[in-house]
Amino acid sequence: MAGHATEEHPHGADRLCGQGDRVYSRAVRRGRVPRADAEPVPCLLELALLHPDPDDMDWLVPTSPQEVMTRLLRGVYDEVNESRRRMGSAVAAFDRYAGLGRQLPALGAPGEGSAIRVLDGLTRIQAAMDEATERCATEVLTVQPGGIRREAELTEGLHRALELRGRGVRMRDLYTHVARHGQGLLTYLELMGDAVEARTLDEVIDRLILFDRTVAFIPANTDRTMALELRHPALVEYLVTVFERLWRLAIPLTAPLPDTGIEGISHRERSIAALLAEGHQDAVIAERLGISVRTCRAHIARLSETLGATSRTQLGVRIAQVGLDGPSHGPVPAPAEGVPAP
Repeated sequence: MAGHATEEHPHGADRLCGQGDRVYSRAVRRGRVPRADAEPVPCLLELALLHPDPDDMDWLVPTSPQEVMTRLLRGVYDEVNESRRRMGSAVAAFDRYAGLGRQLPALGAPGEGSAIRVLDGLTRIQAAMDEATERCATEVLTVQPGGIRREAELTEGLHRALELRGRGVRMRDLYTHVARHGQGLLTYLELMGDAVEARTLDEVIDRLILFDRTVAFIPANTDRTMALELRHPALVEYLVTVFERLWRLAIPLTAPLPDTGIEGISHRERSIAALLAEGHQDAVIAERLGISVRTCRAHIARLSETLGATSRTQLGVRIAQVGLDGPSHGPVPAPAEGVPAP
C-alpha cells in the first residue's frame, strides 16, 4: 500500500494532488469522509492528513490544519538546516582545496600552463591561433585535408601568413593532389613566394597546424567548431614526426605527378583503385581523396572501362592482377597472363 501510494502520488503535504486536495477539504468541512472516498488518493493516509475514526472505522477524520502546518514547518526547518550543513561542508572543502593549490608552483605565461586546452567555438580558436602566430619565430607546419581550397579559406588565413612571412618564418604545407587544380591555392603560393613550400599526397591526415614545434592545433569534432591546443612536448614531437614522414613521401607542388605505368589510368584513378582494394565505400574514398562522391564514382566507372571489368567484384580482381592494389613505387608490373592489356 505504501509503495503504491509513493508511485501514484509522489508529493508532500505541501503540494497535494488535485483529487487529494478535494477529499481533504471535504473532510475538514464535514468533519469526516467515508473511507471509500479516500481509496483513490492513498496519499492522504500516507501523509497522515486523514486517520480512521475511532468510533467507526469505515470513516476517516481529518488531521487539524494547525497540526499539518506545524508538521510542514518542521519539515521545512529540517531541510533548511540540512542545506546549511551541506553548504558548510562545501565551503570547507573549497578552503582545503584552495590551500592545496597554493602549494603548486606558479604557472608560466598565459596559455602555456596547460598541456592540452579545449577551444570551444570559432572565436576562441581564432584567438588562440592569432596568439600562436604572434609568438611564432621560425617555422609553421600545416596539413590541409580536403580537395580544392575555397577562396574564402585562403583569404581568411592570408593575413596571418603574410605576418609570418614578414618576420622571416618558413612555412611548409601538405595538401592532397586534388588541391593542385585550385587556382586559389596557386595564387596564394604566388603571393607568399619562397616563404611557403607546398607538397601533395594522395591523401593526408586531418587538419594539423604546428608552430615552432612547440604548440599544435588539431580539430576536436567533425565540423571543426572545437579544437585542441596541444603543448605537451611528447605529443607535439609525435605530430612533428608524423608530418616529417608524410613530407618525405609527398610530391612538390612544382613537380608533375608520377606516371602510373598503365596507359589510360590517371594518378587519381590509381589512388582510387588502391582504396577500393582495401574495401572502402565510395563516400569514404571521396572524403579521403578530397573529391565529391559523384566525381569518385565517375572515376570508378572509367577505371572499370579501362580494365575491362563489368562488375564491382571483377574490378577488384582486375585491380589486383595489374598491381593497382598498393601505393605506387615506380613502374607498375605488366598484367598477368590472360588479362587483357588496358
